[in-house]
Parts: sequence; C-alpha cells; structure tokens
Amino acid sequence: MPGGQKSVTDKWDKERVRETFLEYQKTGSTNLRDELVVMHINLVKYIAGKFVNRGEPLDDLYQVGSLGLIKAIERYNPHLGAEFTTYATPTIIGEIKRFFRDKGWAFKVPRRLQELKVAVNRATDGLMNSLGRSPTLQEIAAALHITEEEVLEAQELGQVYNLLSLNSEIESDEDKKVSNLLDYLGCTDLQLENVENQVILQRAFSQLPPREQLVIYLRFYKGLSQSETARILDISQMHVSRLQGKALDKLKGFLLERSRMTR
Repeated sequence: MPGGQKSVTDKWDKERVRETFLEYQKTGSTNLRDELVVMHINLVKYIAGKFVNRGEPLDDLYQVGSLGLIKAIERYNPHLGAEFTTYATPTIIGEIKRFFRDKGWAFKVPRRLQELKVAVNRATDGLMNSLGRSPTLQEIAAALHITEEEVLEAQELGQVYNLLSLNSEIESDEDKKVSNLLDYLGCTDLQLENVENQVILQRAFSQLPPREQLVIYLRFYKGLSQSETARILDISQMHVSRLQGKALDKLKGFLLERSRMTR
C-alpha cells in the first residue's frame, strides 16, 4: 500500500479505528470526530500530493482534501465491513477533483478575459495582504493599469462558473420532496428578496483563499469551536483566530464595496 495510506494502519490499530467510529456514531462527540481526523490526516496528505503538479498549491489541495475527509467521516458506516481508508479515498479524491473542476469555465470565454480575471484576482489578493482590507475598484485598476470597467468585467466573469441545468434536482427542507429548477419556471419565489444577498455572499466567499474558506466552513457551517478547528487543521488556536478574523474582514469589505457600487 502507498506510503501515505500505510502510515494510517501502522500508527493506528484497525480495531481502535473501528471502535472509535462506533463510539462516534453513538455519541456524536466532536472530540471523537477530531480524533478520527487526526488518525487519517496522512491519507489526505498522500492523496493531495498526487495532484501537486497540476497547477494548484499543495496547501490548497490539502485543505480541500481535509473537507473530503470530514465528509467521509460523517458518512462512513463501520457495520458495512469496508475499511475506512478504502471508503474515504474516493471521497477525498472527488473533493479535490471538484476543486479543479470548479476552476474551469462553464462555457468558452475569450483568453483575454480569462487572463484578465486571473490578473485581477492576483492583484486583489496582493492588495488585501498589503492594505489589510479589501481593495477598492480604483486601487485594483491602478495596480494593473486598466480601467475600472475592465476590473468589473473580470469580476463578473465569476458568473460563468458552474452553470446549473434546468434539470438540476432541488430537495425541499420541509417535506424532503425532490424537484428540479424547471418546476419553478413561472412560479413566484417567496425568498426572492434574499437571492441577491446570497449570490453576493457566495461570490465573496469564493474569493477567500482555500484555508480561510475551510476555517469559515468549520467554524460557522459545522459549528466547531476555534480549538476544535485548530486540532483538525493541525495549527494553533491563535492561528485559527487570525485566519477567521482575516476572512471575516475580507467578506465585510467585499459586501461594503458592493453596497457602495449599487447606491
């Protein structure tokens, strides 16, 4: 078995792994879940290393793979007999492949605009680091020696990612019935007022670096504490606090900028 996968069974007894899963299923203890993450984090490192020469930083792939590991832990059923590493590997690989897929374009975009979007994203990240806040349109345009309209054009290209089919299935939270987007054509959307805010927030979240996305996901979507998040990511709680603060500041800055633009 490959080195990264073998280290899991070398360091942690298979029976202990199974017993930990059984106990986690009974109690839902976050401490047990964190222990399972620690037991198998080398599997993520091994798999992420297989994708390292495809144009994305290893650290980003590691963070994305960690999300896949957490999903696998939550879905795994030890009663079915399969080893967890066998079950988790496709989930982790799928999460990383989805990350690469999400980097692609939903339809053909001129190379000039693709390159412009990449340049704007890099300039935005660089200005965020140097300014300690989200840069304005004017600052991005000045850094790249382009017009503000070109900056807006590049930012709006995010809308051509992940276009949904009209046959995409939607599950209702209330009655668990499955429908698709086509069923809603011509119907009144009772939550229409929230759509714009959701789109803007999603766009803002997508501009965060993968590690900051993971911190926000664990803290506010999964409801983990800073110390629990720190254990999963194998970093200090202070580092988690800094990453969370930076991410929230960027989200706030993005939303404020969008608000000023629409006045």
